[in-house]
Amino acid sequence: MRLTINGREHELEADVRTSLLDVLREHLSLTGTKKGCDHGQCGACTILVNGRRINSCLTLAVMHEGDEITTIEGLGEPGRLHPMQESFLHHDGFQCGYCTPGQIVSAVGMLDEIAKGWPSHVSASLEGGASASADEVSERMSGNLCRCSAYPNIVDAIREVADAEETRGTERNAA
Repeated sequence: MRLTINGREHELEADVRTSLLDVLREHLSLTGTKKGCDHGQCGACTILVNGRRINSCLTLAVMHEGDEITTIEGLGEPGRLHPMQESFLHHDGFQCGYCTPGQIVSAVGMLDEIAKGWPSHVSASLEGGASASADEVSERMSGNLCRCSAYPNIVDAIREVADAEETRGTERNAA
């Protein structure tokens, strides 16, 4: 099968029953994506597929030929971190760090959902216009569990990036 991961094409052979998570970790040595529960309940394996966040343990790799797959390794690298990675560092949004890659990838996907106006369970309106309020962020990130309970710092980190993106958007519109 041929997969495009972090902008790079990979051709590999794997059993058609192999999960995307196992292909990433065991076949391509992209170990940033973590295997937590392996049942789609903890979110440690969250990646972006065509910009949408998914649990990579719940999907087969063969289903994603032609898709654009982004893992934590594709967001940034040492010396050139993604703003969400920087914000997690600044706010100490991690403790043991095991869930952190999934949290960061999920946060990036979640802010894109808000930017597109997709409502959540706690959105005041189904007509769009959701903001990255603490309630909205907590609800949208509820699929990513942190056993260390760093949730307040994670929410602060995400809201800082959301505020910066909103400020940049406002400045662009004013120019």
